[in-house]
Amino acid sequence: MQNSESLTRQQISDFLKASEEIVFSGANQAEVYAWVERVLVAQEFQGQSKKDRGAIRAYVEKVTGLSTPQVTRLIRKYKSTGHVTLRSSQRRRFPRKYTERDIALLAQVDRAHERLSGPATLCILKREHEKFGKAEFGPLAGISVSHLYNLRRSTNYRKQAAMFEPTRPTPVSIAERRRPDPQGRPGFLRVDTVHQGDWDGAKGVYHINAVDTITQWQVVGCTSKISEQFLIPVLEAILHQFPFRILGFHADNGSEFINHTVAQLLEKLRVEFTKSRACRSQDQALVEGKNGAVIRKLMGYGHIASQHSEELQKFYTAHFNPYLNYHRPCGYATVTVDGRGKRRRRYPVEDYTTPYEKFRSLPQASQYLKPGITFQQMDAWADAMSDTECAEQMNAAKAKLLRRCKSESPIPPRFL
Repeated sequence: MQNSESLTRQQISDFLKASEEIVFSGANQAEVYAWVERVLVAQEFQGQSKKDRGAIRAYVEKVTGLSTPQVTRLIRKYKSTGHVTLRSSQRRRFPRKYTERDIALLAQVDRAHERLSGPATLCILKREHEKFGKAEFGPLAGISVSHLYNLRRSTNYRKQAAMFEPTRPTPVSIAERRRPDPQGRPGFLRVDTVHQGDWDGAKGVYHINAVDTITQWQVVGCTSKISEQFLIPVLEAILHQFPFRILGFHADNGSEFINHTVAQLLEKLRVEFTKSRACRSQDQALVEGKNGAVIRKLMGYGHIASQHSEELQKFYTAHFNPYLNYHRPCGYATVTVDGRGKRRRRYPVEDYTTPYEKFRSLPQASQYLKPGITFQQMDAWADAMSDTECAEQMNAAKAKLLRRCKSESPIPPRFL
């Protein structure tokens, strides 16, 4: 505020009326006290009437933001000395025994020894002074353990001896953390879980999606819960539906798959068990893409109550999985590497085919078949109906199933 101390009495009165709802505060105490002194001198405070002194006092309180008792003390000081000055603190202080150099020396010792306990650090300080003759450790050699901790809490110490420890992950010995290497062989699965939504706190069904890396043969299962009791039977049924031998099982780090029960099941089948690596989103790119392009597209996002998981499992086995593998074409990438070493993926139209045809086109594909399964049987399943007829049959079964699931789903209590 420019020239605020030289206002007239009428201007001060108008200012107080106009700024009733405004709150002021000073920048710092020294500037506030100097401004108060200038106002009292310019307004000739001691020679004014009681009414004018009250207006000046209110003006000072309003502009500075000081309380009434504080303004009274400043005016009293002005009357007695003619000045309003900031009094320096005269607080008694204990003499400082340990200097900044001693704190820096303590920080150096703690960094070297990775911050031992107080008694152990005190022992090192004494040995440095008494046994090795280092005079600079003299003051610290006589420090108490409790005061050593006081120095460690000081700001100067924390600036010099800050130690940062990265988060230590809990190691899990289940599964090997690496990317699978199929080497052109079918049977290396990528597995993930898709949740079908909650409704008023009630969990929906869980879809278990398993996709072969080479052929994109896909088998989907359904369970009401992802605990071991419910998941293992569905997982066994999924592995049974693949026509070729299962050689690898790759999952993310979810606890529904990374547990001893699943590990024992895969070990019994002699299946390689791997899990995704940190910061490697491409490890699960294939199955994540199938989650959206297949399951979410055909089953939607709406809630399906968990009691319908068995019906969905039967639908997947009888209609959905045969449609996906015998009648729904997939794109297969052609990977090229340019001069800079960058990998490029292209999906030529002529390379689109069904997973079954892709499997059959592999060199010596029959060697990967499970015992009791032949290509003659699979040809009969693939030729039983056309692609469109199979899709229409699957959609009719799906619509009937979803209508039944929606009509039989319990209504949450808040909707009753």
